[in-house]
Amino acid sequence: MKSPPTSPALLLFFILFVVTINISSSSSSSSSSSPAWLNLPNPSGFVTCLSSISKSVYTPANSSFNDIYAFSARNPRFLMPDANRLTPAVIVTPGAESEVQAVVICARQNGMQIRTRSGGHDFEGLSYSSTYTRPFVLLDMINLKAVIADPVAKTAVVQAGATLGEVYYWIYRASGLLGFPAGVWSTVGATGLICGGGYGPLRRKYGFAADNVLDARIVDVNGNILDRKAMGEDLFWAIRGGSCSSFGVILSWTLNLVDIPEKVTIFTVLREDRQTEIIYPFQTIAPVLPIEVDIRCRISTTVNFNTSTRPDGLAIQLGFTGAYLGSADDLFTIFSTRLPEIGFVRSDLIEVPWIEALMQSSFFPFFSANYTPEDFLDRTFLADIPTKAKSDFVRSPLSVPAINGLWDKLLEVGAGETTVIFTPYGGVLDNYPESTIPFPNRAGTLFMIYARVLWVGNTTQKLEWIRSLHDYLTPYVSSNPRRAYYNYDDLDLGANPSTGIISNIAARSWGSSYFNENFNRLIAIKTLVDPLNFFRHEQTVPPFSLIQDM
Repeated sequence: MKSPPTSPALLLFFILFVVTINISSSSSSSSSSSPAWLNLPNPSGFVTCLSSISKSVYTPANSSFNDIYAFSARNPRFLMPDANRLTPAVIVTPGAESEVQAVVICARQNGMQIRTRSGGHDFEGLSYSSTYTRPFVLLDMINLKAVIADPVAKTAVVQAGATLGEVYYWIYRASGLLGFPAGVWSTVGATGLICGGGYGPLRRKYGFAADNVLDARIVDVNGNILDRKAMGEDLFWAIRGGSCSSFGVILSWTLNLVDIPEKVTIFTVLREDRQTEIIYPFQTIAPVLPIEVDIRCRISTTVNFNTSTRPDGLAIQLGFTGAYLGSADDLFTIFSTRLPEIGFVRSDLIEVPWIEALMQSSFFPFFSANYTPEDFLDRTFLADIPTKAKSDFVRSPLSVPAINGLWDKLLEVGAGETTVIFTPYGGVLDNYPESTIPFPNRAGTLFMIYARVLWVGNTTQKLEWIRSLHDYLTPYVSSNPRRAYYNYDDLDLGANPSTGIISNIAARSWGSSYFNENFNRLIAIKTLVDPLNFFRHEQTVPPFSLIQDM
């Protein structure tokens, strides 16, 4: 459901509302002139507050604290001694919605900020660590992971702590002919994915994960549980792609399930020659293929003395992978006529059930021939890789010289130490205006670029290199603003200060990159639902600020 953008007149109302709510909050406090959560943090008071409500409360004094903290920290970079991150003062793993409410209420009363973790795959580790010095609570939703799929209604109710693997498994158990448009890495948290928009192999036919949310349940700043009707369409719009952690704590989603054929076609092919000849037409042809086609290009470095002209044998490898909602014969015809440069042969294309397509994708290199769908339930099944990553959106194709320059940049690091992925858009995504959900990148986008470097060896040099790659791409990607994907969070874009009023102008340094003009509406909604900014971290949407922007 689409909602109209916030008008200037309504924004003025928000400003007046902030003044009123600040006065009201201050006058209602008997012990302080400011709300309790703005006072000095009191971890022991928080623990005492929860002691009669939840048994799942852990402090560093508990022997299991470190194991619980590390279990869902999916980027090991932030577990390293030189990470320079503050870890939580308290971890809570609630087993009931009422415990989540209690965490919010007790945190407010004791001046504690909250970080909420579902899968833990955020690239900067902000769901479980902090660059601030203020003690915080880690609300780990790992025990709230139920998935109930209804094959008749074609819906699924998914608790906030479920991973994509768990979502896919329980949908499969309900019906092998239904799916959900999300990603392919099974240990990613479904909630985090949806909160940033969320894309996957069904994007060109069914849109993003956030497009397929029918309802949600959220705990607001006052500890109330709100569904879509109670929260209203503005907040419902905001949490589907606009950073849930800015507005509250998600409890569950009601998802729309989509039709999948009995068999789909998958493929993975590698090419280590004619790289520029292949990738140049790919940029503009892949986005206009039939909407049932998902094809991505994974670009990495490898050693191949047969194709490389370098003494070290280092070469660029292109890996094409994806899925087609149809027969192998039909896909072979499409590829032969539309992308002949890649050189697909019929034996490259394999027909499998959808659940197997998800597991056989080249993004799952860890599955053996003996896998079972139950492996999707194992949160330790996939390796966690320490990385620093960035993202971009391409709206005009890279020229041949630009592509050749990209190869040169990638060859500056060792074999296997970098990965760049081109993910084509098009299909139904061209039919959505940018204001449909907070995630704006739809029509006009040819493909998204994901770039990462392994956090190994000389990490200072690796950081400098990934930043230099980002600089190199500047003339060839979106601009004014240069766009980025919120689910691939990047603190190089900017960060909020740890305390005090946040300048909205300063916040646009990162906010406009993720949300473009939708950032204005997100600020307005934040101002209504959390005017004093209780839900706060380095890249949460701030409430409206007049003081620092004058």
